[in-house]
Amino acid sequence: MGGSTNLMPIVSKIFCSPLQVVLFVRKRPQLISGGGFVVMDVNQRVVFRVEGCGILGVNGELIVRDGDGTAVLFIRKKGGVVQALSIHNWWRSYLMDYGAPSKPVFSLQEPKLPLAMINAPIRITLESKGRKNNWDFEVIGSFTDRACTVKDRKGNILAQVGAREMMAKKEFYHVVVQPGYDQAFVVGVLAILDNVNRESTRC
Repeated sequence: MGGSTNLMPIVSKIFCSPLQVVLFVRKRPQLISGGGFVVMDVNQRVVFRVEGCGILGVNGELIVRDGDGTAVLFIRKKGGVVQALSIHNWWRSYLMDYGAPSKPVFSLQEPKLPLAMINAPIRITLESKGRKNNWDFEVIGSFTDRACTVKDRKGNILAQVGAREMMAKKEFYHVVVQPGYDQAFVVGVLAILDNVNRESTRC
């Protein structure tokens, strides 16, 4: 018998699987359904929905819902004078409690210069660990080309984004989440990447 896989919840352990999980992401039309995207499992069952500006009516705010439609993450782009002077844009996510944002979960640091120009990784910090390590995860590669990877500080792969040649990769792509890792966290990161790259969650 093999050893059991450790679950590593960030949003919740209910979104962690001891097995590798393949998720399929399909963008929703902006004019018909307000944009955003849905995330399905291999049985074509919707397991997450992401809502952006087309539904919420506000730029820089995102909501991740589970398959039942319950909001699990609220994500907001930081503003203010300090943010305006920074060389990075900061996004911060919060757990949803009775329909309202509550406990902070993670922050994502996005370079203000176009990502294609600087070829720099996007860094993610878990709020539970503070900022003593500066970052806990990073996204490397190209999200727009559907060829990027989420890794931890030790180089362990959490998730990989890819697309088949025959598919319209801008509209439909897949994400492979490794055993034990939090799928809701991965979807939250994808939601921000989608918005940063002016895709389905932007107005």
